[in-house]
Amino acid sequence: MPAISFHSVCKNYPGTRNRSAPGVRALDDVSFDIQPGEFFGLLGPNGAGKTSLISILAGLSRATSGTVTVHGSNVVSDYAAARRKLGVVPQELVFDPFFTVREALRIQSGYFGVRNNDDWIDELLASLGLSDKASANMRQLSGGMKRRVLVAQALVHKPQVIVLDEPTAGVDVELRQALWQFIARLNKQGSTVLLTTHYLEEAEALCSRIAMLKQGRMVALATTSELLKTASSNVLRFKIDSELPKAIADKARITGRIVQLPAHNAIEIEHYLSAIREAGLVAEDVEIRKADLEDVFLEVMAEKIGASA
Repeated sequence: MPAISFHSVCKNYPGTRNRSAPGVRALDDVSFDIQPGEFFGLLGPNGAGKTSLISILAGLSRATSGTVTVHGSNVVSDYAAARRKLGVVPQELVFDPFFTVREALRIQSGYFGVRNNDDWIDELLASLGLSDKASANMRQLSGGMKRRVLVAQALVHKPQVIVLDEPTAGVDVELRQALWQFIARLNKQGSTVLLTTHYLEEAEALCSRIAMLKQGRMVALATTSELLKTASSNVLRFKIDSELPKAIADKARITGRIVQLPAHNAIEIEHYLSAIREAGLVAEDVEIRKADLEDVFLEVMAEKIGASA
């Protein structure tokens, strides 16, 4: 039995001004299963449908058609059982300003009927670096600390499935490392993890299998290693202080001084470097690296929907 099953999920939003006008199809016949114990990545650009899919899974929204189950429990017809099996860390910072951290976690435990949960709460606080904040009011916490509390709230009832929606957006390196160490430990102990993130290096390092969404449709589904094998080229990477010739700039991924170019063979690499020399420019720190998940992601997103579906 899959830990999570999406079957032919569609989600339509009506037009905002005229409800009879054509609306937006946020999800278009999305189907895939996540197996128990998987660390699964769900990737896509903004507006691809990731949040809509997670909202349906979490019961915050209903699919226009299709079914979603969590360990066999339908999220609509058997919603109470589905919620108990699920822990969701939302992208937004949502907190109750009237309680301390420990009180918030005790209340969250009560929502799921879990009593005498202080031992597990203490372990969560220690694992997420919150022990010294247990008696602090939620309003007193920094943004990073509030996000740690959201993770603890999602895990307080020991769910079988953990959903992380952009959990490290805007947080420091220390929290990222602590969070991933703890989540990786839970995953090794049998928890299923569904991750959405724009930090593709995280997805590449953590996820065993990945699905990619584009315009509400699934355009890739494979193991991380299989996706990396589909990369059509290596990458030429260097730093430069001047503007590149247009013919090269049009093919490049440029981040500040860093330029990255797809390089299929040695002839193409020499062509790029010769063009840079002929333009009177100097490339520094030149290296050739294997394509990573970000390169694969950009290739998949550049394909037309019809060609990639």
